[in-house]
Amino acid sequence: MRDKILLGATDLFLSYGFKSVTMDDIASSLGVSKKTIYQHFDNKTKLVEATTLSLFESISCGIDHICSLEKNPIEEIYSIKQFIMEHLKDEKSSPQYQLQKYYPKIFNTLKSKQFEVMQTCVTDNLNRGINQGLYRGSISVEFIARIYFNSMLAIKDKDLFPLKKFSMNMLMSNYLEYHLRGICTPKGLEILNQFITSNQS
Repeated sequence: MRDKILLGATDLFLSYGFKSVTMDDIASSLGVSKKTIYQHFDNKTKLVEATTLSLFESISCGIDHICSLEKNPIEEIYSIKQFIMEHLKDEKSSPQYQLQKYYPKIFNTLKSKQFEVMQTCVTDNLNRGINQGLYRGSISVEFIARIYFNSMLAIKDKDLFPLKKFSMNMLMSNYLEYHLRGICTPKGLEILNQFITSNQS
């Protein structure tokens, strides 16, 4: 039952946001009583915390799996983006932004966990790209990895990028191209251009 509640709540939170979904909404959507939910989670904050950590774990596992395939580093970045977009429903309810605004403590815990996972993944991607001659050898890997993480958080800021003007898919695609064009060698740019062309057709 706990897993059923987690799955149902995650689905509603991602669709409508952490703020607007109530415990009543979750109960009626699952066809259970609120009392049943409270047997597993003391309050809404505990449920929000459990759903965000559970979603984080499943996304981390998926990213680990993609990284273990050792694809070409440029292709790997786009595969991860695709995977995250599918999991976060195009982020229409801007979950990360709402989490930061209404549940800052949970947001900060999540942010430090995301930082650890992304640093490992992005650093590895950058080093492999350099070794394969796709990224410039002169880049500072630690600097780029941190800028990458910060930029990923920044594009989720709805004051900066309102959803009416920018879809999350468009923001991520534009940012990834911007990131890669800054670090690619001519050989890497050739692969990137082919990738962008084939994805647009």
